[in-house]
Amino acid sequence: MSLIRNVGTIGGLTLVSRVFGFARDMMLARILGAGAAADAWQLAFQLPNIFRRLFAEGAFSAAFVPLFNRRMSGPGSEAEDRSSAQTFAVDVMSVLLPVLILFSALAMPAIVWLIDDFGQGGRTNDFTISLARITFPYLTFISIMTVFAAILNSVSRFAAAAAAPVLLNLCIISALLFVLWTDGGADPRRAAYFVGFGAATAGLLQMAWLFYWVRKAGFRFALHRPRLKPDVRELGTLILPAVFGAGIYQISRFIDLFFLGRLPEGSFVYLAMADRHNQLPLGIIGIALGTAILPALSRFIARDDAGGAQRVQSNAIEIGMLLTVPAAVGLYFAAEPLATAIYLGGKFDAGDVSMTAATVAMLVTGLPAYVMVKVLTPGFFARRDTRTPVYTAGISLMLNIALNLLLIPTMGVAGLALASALSAWANCAMLYVLLHRRGHFNIEGDLFWRIIRIVFSAAAMGTVIYGLSPYLEDRFGGNVGERVTSVLLLVGSGGVVYFGLAWLTGAIDRTKIALLTRKAPAQDQQA
Repeated sequence: MSLIRNVGTIGGLTLVSRVFGFARDMMLARILGAGAAADAWQLAFQLPNIFRRLFAEGAFSAAFVPLFNRRMSGPGSEAEDRSSAQTFAVDVMSVLLPVLILFSALAMPAIVWLIDDFGQGGRTNDFTISLARITFPYLTFISIMTVFAAILNSVSRFAAAAAAPVLLNLCIISALLFVLWTDGGADPRRAAYFVGFGAATAGLLQMAWLFYWVRKAGFRFALHRPRLKPDVRELGTLILPAVFGAGIYQISRFIDLFFLGRLPEGSFVYLAMADRHNQLPLGIIGIALGTAILPALSRFIARDDAGGAQRVQSNAIEIGMLLTVPAAVGLYFAAEPLATAIYLGGKFDAGDVSMTAATVAMLVTGLPAYVMVKVLTPGFFARRDTRTPVYTAGISLMLNIALNLLLIPTMGVAGLALASALSAWANCAMLYVLLHRRGHFNIEGDLFWRIIRIVFSAAAMGTVIYGLSPYLEDRFGGNVGERVTSVLLLVGSGGVVYFGLAWLTGAIDRTKIALLTRKAPAQDQQA
């Protein structure tokens, strides 16, 4: 069951990062609040971060990993194949680095102007532009790190790349602690500058961290003058459609920024804080699954083993649904209590909490779909089909824009979150139907009924959380001890109900649990 072990490694380290991320956002909420400085910081940070996620967790990996694996499994000796793969990686980085530098230097002010209601929203000012210039080098550092991460993932060394985001949160937390130590956070603009420098420093440290592990894996790099070799051109032709196919969530987030620039002050903050809740299960489960199954799928398809490919995606969907359905239901019903316990305090008041909670509730309705897109898309990329996901992603994007126009006037930022969720479900449905019609994958009866049991167990959990929340309401905004104990009690009660029912009803596959406690057969280890 190497898939489960790999997902566990990636997901566990991502969990550590997300926990530090919550600590980071708790401090940001209290120090920056939801005013103009906070909006400027969120805009300046989210721009490179969206491009980072698009590359690191989407287009680049989806296109690079199959090509790199093809060279690692070439017709020559092991040393020759490794040398060929290394040369390909060096060629790619030699072209990627100058492109990133030019993009960071030239595109940033224009993007801020575009998002800021064409300069009319009040955010296209010296403060926001200078803050964005500070944070944008993060994109260059982190994209080079993406190459290193893809190499390590291709040789099934997932831990180093999954641990790297911890450095980002530690750097930002350190910057915030320095602000508190020097002036107590009295000046939000000054705090935002320090946080921006912390983010840029984190990108450099993350790149250095993975460079060390790639060298330890036996790869060496010496950059040369950029040359568009045939291998690099092939990668380029795969990346553009992969941007749409694997990165639908991040492209939707970029479109969201455009609409946020036309909403009242604080909207950037509310969506960012809500997305922290969404990113916790998405990162632990969805990104981990998508990262882990792409190399395995590529190997099975290269051997023309349709059964192995079916087994990998079935296992991934089962794991994904088992964990994301209860996460979505739990976050929906516990949105207000969690937002109160985590964010309320300092410059973040009850009104800000209410707006954040409403956004969380709408955003997480699409959580299972976000994860399933991560699981289904590799079924196309592993077969070197990057065109089909482009079409489904394009339709979903058009739907997302239409829903934004329909829902935002009445629901505000919460409507924007709901539009994103609905478009993700549409994309998920189209991807599955196309895989099914082509005979590449289908949800078999056993998996279907297991998903039904998962939904039933999650619904019971949601009922418990909904009924228990009013009795703990006063404690969610109390002292630290009261907040922690009330959240643990609420989440723990829901978890006991869900996993208890999932075990009793068979939503949890007991045979797979048994395999985890003993040495797995060879064929299962391949899956």
